[in-house]
Amino acid sequence: MSKMSAINKYRLERWCYLHHLKPVAWIIRSWIYFIHNSYVPYTCTIGRGTEFGYKGIGLVIHSEAKIGNDCMIGTNVTIGGGAGKSNKAIPEYDSIRSIVPVIGDRVHVGTGAKILGPIVIGDDVIVGANAVVIKDVPARAVVGGGAS
Repeated sequence: MSKMSAINKYRLERWCYLHHLKPVAWIIRSWIYFIHNSYVPYTCTIGRGTEFGYKGIGLVIHSEAKIGNDCMIGTNVTIGGGAGKSNKAIPEYDSIRSIVPVIGDRVHVGTGAKILGPIVIGDDVIVGANAVVIKDVPARAVVGGGAS
C-alpha cells in the first residue's frame, strides 16, 4: 500500500475527525480532493483492509456511506445517495437503512461503477466495471451492466 494513497489520507482525516480535530480533517479532505481528484469525506465509514485502486483517483463517496472490511474500490467509482429514505431494517447491520449504500465485507467494485441509493451490497460480491447498481445485491453475487 502506497503511503500517498487516498485511503491512507482518509484514515488520517478520520482519526482527526474522531479526535475532534475537524479543521485538520477538513484540510486533509481538501488535500485528497486536489491530489487524487476524489471526494472521500471523513464522515463516511470505511473498514479495515479496504483499498482504493490506483491510489484512489476519481472516487466520490457519500459522507454517510458505509464500506466494509477488506474491500477493493476501483478508480472513478461513485458510492452515493439517492432520492428518498427507506426505513427497511437491514438484518446484517444494527441500523436503519438511510439514503446511502451499505457495502459489505470483501466486496470488489470495478472501475467506473456507480452504486446509488439506499441499497445493501452483501459480503463477497463482485461489481463489474462501469456497472450501475440501484438495487440490493445478495452475498456472493456478481453484478454488471446497467440493469443491476
